[in-house]
This record gives sequence, structure tokens and C-alpha cells, in this order.
Amino acid sequence: MASAFDPDELTLARKFRGLRKNELAQAVGVTPAALSQYELGQSRPSPAVLAKLALALGVPVRFFVLGHPKPVTPSAAHFRSLRATTQLERDQALAFGQVAWRLITGIEKYVELPAPRIPHASQSDGSGGGRAEVAAAARHARASMGVADGPVPHVVRLLEAHGAVVIGLPVMSRRVDAFSHWYGSRPLVFLNPMKDDKARSRFDAAHELGHLVLHHDAEPGNRIVENQAHDFAAEFLTPHEEIAAELPRRLDWDRLILAKSRWGVSLKALIYRAHKLGILGESAYRAGMVTLAQWGDPEPGDLGPREAPVLLGRAVQMLADTGIDLDKLAKDAGLAPDTAGEMMRTADGARPCIQMG
Repeated sequence: MASAFDPDELTLARKFRGLRKNELAQAVGVTPAALSQYELGQSRPSPAVLAKLALALGVPVRFFVLGHPKPVTPSAAHFRSLRATTQLERDQALAFGQVAWRLITGIEKYVELPAPRIPHASQSDGSGGGRAEVAAAARHARASMGVADGPVPHVVRLLEAHGAVVIGLPVMSRRVDAFSHWYGSRPLVFLNPMKDDKARSRFDAAHELGHLVLHHDAEPGNRIVENQAHDFAAEFLTPHEEIAAELPRRLDWDRLILAKSRWGVSLKALIYRAHKLGILGESAYRAGMVTLAQWGDPEPGDLGPREAPVLLGRAVQMLADTGIDLDKLAKDAGLAPDTAGEMMRTADGARPCIQMG
């Protein structure tokens, strides 16, 4: 095992556990300089140190072995609040994604997941275009993904049916709302299950879809890119030609709550949408936002539990029925069984399954 040591896997495991180099070095009784040399490939840990690293990071020693698949990532990950998250938090989230991809790759050896069919915007520079272009891309996405007029019934299941793997993030930071990433041709979308709000989960999923459609070549994190994904989600969930007639021209909470129930978006999103479409004036918009801030969370008009994914859970259950259990999948991926189990719990919302076309 020590002779087949892969330094990249040590870095991955450390980031996956959210540890700094000095913290891990202290935990295993080596100097930070020695740990840096391990991660740079300048020296190899002894078998004894390798065992201590595995214990400290909660992974089997085989996690560090050369030969595990490494994802091809043609796009950068898009974080909702890049400035609000620390580098450590982003590194941990990205490492979680890479480890999850390793498990997904193992599952795909036995089960054919839905083929990726996420549409791409026509802009070749990956910038996403102006507001009109973004709205057009959202309408095109609805049409190409088979969404009829009216509300999107289930955004997360729609993503899964079109080949995106949706996974809940583990408990790491409330500031990591969501992010998305292309791993080769397979898109992965990560949502924060701690924010157990249906309207929020739908908008987060539509926002990440916007990144996948618009920003496969764009630099992540800037305000323009995030605003484009926000505008995409608004048009995707509430097409302006349909929603305009249902939005009040003054603050009418009964009508807004009715629209919230029908379209599955928050009151805050509806007020923002009405203002952007020129239906609600500036003073009414500001008054509405002040009222919502005073009410706090949760908003009136509860929509029920968040939208949760089912794709990976169904795939693993299918394999279990054929005698390939999660422990075997974990071993093939170089993971501890409890780590694979934790990932599957985040990937399965434990909600009733629906049949996807």
C-alpha cells in the first residue's frame, strides 16, 4: 500500500474532512513540512504513518492507492455565495463532490443512469448573455426538457431524469447553499438539505441548472454570473408570459400566497419577480421586503418538505436486489462503508419515489 501511495488522494481526503495541513500533521504526529512533502509527492509516508493518516481521516488505507478514477472537470464549480464562503469550506465541498463522483462511477459500472441531456446555451463564450438571452435560454430549457405550460412539477426529479446526479451536502456550512459541477459529461448538483424549505430547494435547483446551461466556460463567483443564474431560475420557474397575470400590482398577500402555492416559489421571489417585471412599484417592493424580513423564516404559506433526490438511492437499491451491496461499492471506491452510507443518506431524501419518464 505504501509503495502505491498517491499524494493527490491524501490531499483529497484531508480536504474532504475539512482539515488544514497543520491540523492533520498534529493528529498523526508529523511536522507540517513532512505532510506537505507527502502531498507534493516529494516523499512517501511509512506504512505506520499511512495507517495513522487513514485513522485520522476516517478512510481505509486503500483510499490512498494509485489507480482510483479521477474526474475530468471541464468547468469550474459555481458556488452561490463565493464571497461568503471560506476557502476551507469550498475545498471541503469540492472534495465531497469528487469523493461522491468516485462512488457514482462505481455504481455506473453496474447500472446505466439516465443519459446527460442538460441543454447548453448557444453563447460560445460561456458568458451566459444579457437578460433577454438568459430568459430565452430558460424558455428553451423548459421546452427541451419537456416542461409543459405552468409550474414545473418537481425540479430535482427533472434534473435527475435528464442525467444530473443531485446530492445533498453533508453538514459542513450553512453558507454553502448549493453548487454544481460538470464531471466529464455528467453534471452533479449539490444542495444543502439543512435548508428544509420546498420553495428554497426548487429555486436552488433551478439556479444550478442555470449555471449548467449558461456557464460551462464562465469564470465562477462573479456577481454577473450569479445574477444570470438567478434570472434563469426565475424565468424557468415562473415564465413571465404566464406569471404576469397572477402577480398583484399592489401588496396583496392573499394573492401572493396563492401564487406561491401554485408556482412553488417563495413570497420573496414573487415580490422580486413582480418588481423586475415592472408590475410592482419601488415603494411596494421595498415595503414587501421589509414585511417579509419582520416575519422571518418560515414564510407564510408553507409548501411542505423540500424537493429531494431519489436517483442514486434507487440505483443502489436495484444493485442490492442483485446481490451487490453498498459495502462492495464502498470497497471498490476505496471508501469506508460508513462514508458511503453517509453519502447515500444525503443522496436519498427518503420520500416516496415517483416514476420518471
